[in-house]
Amino acid sequence: MGDPGRAAAGPPLGVAEVVGPSMVPTLRHGDRLLVRYGVPVRAGDVVVLRHPLQQDLLIVKRATGRRDGGWWVLGDNPYAEPDSRQFGAVPEELVLGRAVLRWRLLGGPGTGPAGLGPAG
Repeated sequence: MGDPGRAAAGPPLGVAEVVGPSMVPTLRHGDRLLVRYGVPVRAGDVVVLRHPLQQDLLIVKRATGRRDGGWWVLGDNPYAEPDSRQFGAVPEELVLGRAVLRWRLLGGPGTGPAGLGPAG
């Protein structure tokens, strides 16, 4: 039996902020994401990853499937870059986590109503 006074350990959680239009209409500039790091990714998930050509930059994309030994990731906005159409499949170790919840702040840069919603 586990210690009832101790919370169960699970994958670490974090918060990411969406910057730019690459995930419109699903996500907007200024949206916040609750991210579960270190969990398996499935096709269709919104993920946080290191940009494969600039690894100090974190980006948010949709994992669409496995290809060439990594994940093919695309923005929901076909007119915004970058995504796998420019840099190819992303090695699995660069895909850091999966977004599980999205929220908008009142008066924030995103237009539309504030509130909570699924991440993708």
